[in-house]
Order: sequence, then structure tokens, then C-alpha cells
Amino acid sequence: MHMERTRVIGYVRVSTEGQADGGVSLDAQRAKLSAYCVALDLDLVAIEEDAGLSAKTLDRPALDRALDALRTGRADALLITKLDRLTRSVRDLGTLVDTYFVGGKWALLSVADSIDTRSAAGRLVLNMLASVAQWEREATAERTRDALAHLRDNGVKLGGAALGWKRTDDSDASGRRVVEAVAEEARTVARMIELRAAGQSLRAIAATLTEEGHTTKLGGSWHANTVRRVIERETA
Repeated sequence: MHMERTRVIGYVRVSTEGQADGGVSLDAQRAKLSAYCVALDLDLVAIEEDAGLSAKTLDRPALDRALDALRTGRADALLITKLDRLTRSVRDLGTLVDTYFVGGKWALLSVADSIDTRSAAGRLVLNMLASVAQWEREATAERTRDALAHLRDNGVKLGGAALGWKRTDDSDASGRRVVEAVAEEARTVARMIELRAAGQSLRAIAATLTEEGHTTKLGGSWHANTVRRVIERETA
């Protein structure tokens, strides 16, 4: 019985036009995809390439064309040389997996990562990699949070000066920058607290502050989220 060959759409990417280190040049990636298709008897429909684009976002022209080939039925699977050519973001990987590769509607094949989601084993490998990446991200966030908490407990001022204050060039006995009040900003904070005490919503406070000519630390207009952050900091 003759079985139809899986139609795959290849995708290659480099962050810079001249990138060639570590075998990730566009030519090297194309060669790997072609050899992989020959070895596994896959039908390589086309190879889409993004040159000089990072993996920080999924908003890439060639990637969109490759995914469109899946959506329109021109290909059954997406083929890459390595997951980091597709994305370096745990969140974006999760989005792609949930949208395209869960349930077996389309497959994801990665040469270097030994991923082939046409099989249960391939799906397991992908899920394990995603889980490990998620763990690393959360562990990093925990370490950062603990480090910042330690600094705060020791009196270290973090980030830029809060609304109503500015850092000076002077330092105190512990070497920390001295801050001083900014009258106009202090009035904005006082007005904000006054409006909140009167029962106004965050959105209403933002509108009132903007109408009255109060600006944010950077001179912009107020929004509910920025109002909330200032109030939370002042009432902490």
C-alpha cells in the first residue's frame, strides 16, 4: 500500500545578514533541511527564509508565509534545523505549539533537536523541552526577585526615582544617591491620593490628572495602570 509522503515547508533564519557561525548560515540551514528530507523521504515544498531578523517576536514575514502554508493546506509540517531558529521565547514557543502542533493537525520537525511531532515520542520531546525552558525562566525570575528583595531589605533604592522625587549627584554615608523632593510632582501625587480617597476609579483619576495638566514622570499622559502603580507605591 502506497503511503503519501509528508509535505514539509522549511523555515530558516539568521539574526544578521552575514551570520555564518556555528553552521547557522542560511546556506547551511537549507542544506541540512534538504538532506533531512532526502533521508526521511519527505516532500520539501519550499524553504522560507528570514535574513537579519531576531527571534524576539513571531512577527516575521517568512515565518508567516511558512505558517500560512500549513493553514492553507500546502504543507503538512514545518521543518527547521533547530528550535532557536523558530523562536527563543518560551511564550512564543507555547503559542506556536498550542496553535499549530497540538492535536496532530500539523507537525513540527526539528533536525538538531530530534523532534518529529508526527510520533508520540516526538511530541514528548517537544513538551519536555518546553517544560525545561519554562522551569529555567521561572527559576531565573525567582532568583531575580529574591536578589531584589535582599537589596530592598538592606535599604538599597531600586530603579529610577519615584514620582515626586529626583536623584541628586550627592551620596550618603553608605554610598547611595541622595534624593530630593520635586514640588510639582509631589502635587501630582497628592492630587492622585485625594481623588482616590474621594472614591474615583483609576480610569477617572487618570482622566482628571490629564485634564488638569499633570504629567507622568516622563511627561506623558496618565493611564489607569500608571495611576495604580503610583498609588500602590505611596500606600505600601
